[in-house]
Amino acid sequence: MVGSLIGVISAYFGGRVDLVVQRVMDVFFAFPVIILALAVVAILGTGAGNVILAIATPMAPRCARVVRSSARSVREMRYVDAVRAAGYGHGRIILRHILPNVTAPILIMGTAFLGEAILLEASLSFLGLGVQEPTAAWDVMLRGAAVEFAETAPWMAIFPGLAIILTVFGFNLFGDSLRDALDPRLRTQ
Repeated sequence: MVGSLIGVISAYFGGRVDLVVQRVMDVFFAFPVIILALAVVAILGTGAGNVILAIATPMAPRCARVVRSSARSVREMRYVDAVRAAGYGHGRIILRHILPNVTAPILIMGTAFLGEAILLEASLSFLGLGVQEPTAAWDVMLRGAAVEFAETAPWMAIFPGLAIILTVFGFNLFGDSLRDALDPRLRTQ
């Protein structure tokens, strides 16, 4: 949601605001996702809240860039000009007229990023930087099974790994079907 709001604000105000926001997003794009997540966890420490922040930090700029491109086209529509001429403030125009019209890309990216977030969290926890042992997580099960029982009980690593794979695959399929349903260019007559 933070990335979506940043993208809409950047597109709505344009000019210098758009230029500054996009250069900041370019700085975030310069780092690979896992490196940026590792840096956030290294700075803030482990824990569920910090892992969520570490996962959201590299994904927000990508969301902002996609939402910005959609919001720029919506900003040029006649009804936005009419609302602006009626004297409504920037906040109302952004929240009530532009943001609802860019929800399709936000939903599609949300489902696509959910699978990627699961894999990123699994990677961080496998390295020992994610959620810690009392918290139940597939990747914690995978990390413990991979070290201790790799040869004697391989199913202890196989089933959590399969659960991660099937969940990510399911969210990707859901995102593709959501894109097909919400994109009018992909609908068949």
